[in-house]
Amino acid sequence: MSLQAVVDDAPLSGFHKKLTIYSSGGPFLDGYVLSIIGVALTQIVPQMHLNALWDGLIGASALGGVFLGGLVFGYVTDIFGRQVMYTLDLVIFIVASVLQIFVHGAVELFVLRLILGIAIGADYPIATSLLAEFAPKKQRGPMLGSLLVSWYVGATAAYVVGYFLMSAGPDAWRWMLGTSALPALVILLLRLGTPESPRWLVSKNRVKEAERVLKKVYGPDADLTQLSEPIVTTKFSKLFQRGYLKRTMFVGLFWMFSIIPAFGIYTFGPEILNLFHLGSGNAGNLGSAALDFIFLIGCIPALYLCNSMGRRALLNWCFVFMAVGLLILGVFPNAPVWVIILGFVVYALFSGGPNVLDFIYPNEIFPTEIRASAVGVATAMSRVGAFVGTFLMPLSLTKLGVGTTMILGTIVTVLGLLVSLMWAPETKGRNLTETSSIDDKDSRRAKVKEAVRS
Repeated sequence: MSLQAVVDDAPLSGFHKKLTIYSSGGPFLDGYVLSIIGVALTQIVPQMHLNALWDGLIGASALGGVFLGGLVFGYVTDIFGRQVMYTLDLVIFIVASVLQIFVHGAVELFVLRLILGIAIGADYPIATSLLAEFAPKKQRGPMLGSLLVSWYVGATAAYVVGYFLMSAGPDAWRWMLGTSALPALVILLLRLGTPESPRWLVSKNRVKEAERVLKKVYGPDADLTQLSEPIVTTKFSKLFQRGYLKRTMFVGLFWMFSIIPAFGIYTFGPEILNLFHLGSGNAGNLGSAALDFIFLIGCIPALYLCNSMGRRALLNWCFVFMAVGLLILGVFPNAPVWVIILGFVVYALFSGGPNVLDFIYPNEIFPTEIRASAVGVATAMSRVGAFVGTFLMPLSLTKLGVGTTMILGTIVTVLGLLVSLMWAPETKGRNLTETSSIDDKDSRRAKVKEAVRS
């Protein structure tokens, strides 16, 4: 029986469900860490006498860390495997989370937040690659897409925790930041004993180890008599060679364009809601939590539509309606409350499509030897978008106003639509070997050149 048949055609089991839950830990922590700092900074800034520069650096430091972690550790994961990295990154995260409680200055906090981001950025390619390589082809899309749902769960939880801890005194921010160690510890304990990816083992010619994993996960009858994973060397440069360059640009750009306006809204939600006269002060924090919850709800139908409707159509139509939602907010900033709420709800609900596809596409359209590297590059590019949205949002709100800012967000979203229309492939119902293969003439020429060089 081939690896393809054992893994891709397997029925959904308890192991798959557990692995999905364990792998969702990284996005949960990402949403939690990036959201809790917004609440904590309301105490940190006056207490540490931070200027605007340090306020921005501390707020964006985790984003910079995610960029570095994804870019570096995706490649490391393709070389050394998924299993070891699956728990090591969480150990680093827990230590850095606890140390935040004891910081005395801005530099210490900046460094620790950077380390937290690196650990989170590393977890994205590690966990998603592992899940993709175990997932049956029929459930692969919903399983990968569900990971992004946990980002919003984490973000919403952070706002709720911040809301209740805010009244705990002037040092409440320390406990807010330190609380991220608790879910990380739970996730770490759950992940212990997770097996290595059999696809990765086969790609490294470790066939006997792959067979042991298959028998452990799928039963004693699982066997490998025909290999569907080629034995190849991991080369980071392959992402930027003919055949895969277009795919690399696609996964990075559609994620980046979808996240630029979204992250600005996540980060400055209370301020934006206040400008639209929808709440101020602590009520703005609750309003942001409600908006995050709508983003979460939007992911749920997308998990089913990615199989029934298809990946490409889902992405295209969601970009269209996201642009419509932002356009409503941009053209009618002084409209009645129900119109403003409608704009936010339309944008947030239809963001579910790109959100779930953020993890599906990078894991499906690249082969095993560079899959984690591809996810890492896509994650890094998305964090460039997150940084741009976070950095430019307050400047745009101040200089241009909330209406013009939303129109700029509409333009960015339309750019995402154009990228999707040009490059988004359809991968539903196909196994990973099929979705990641390149059969065009450019690829064949590239393979010939590589063979000649070797």
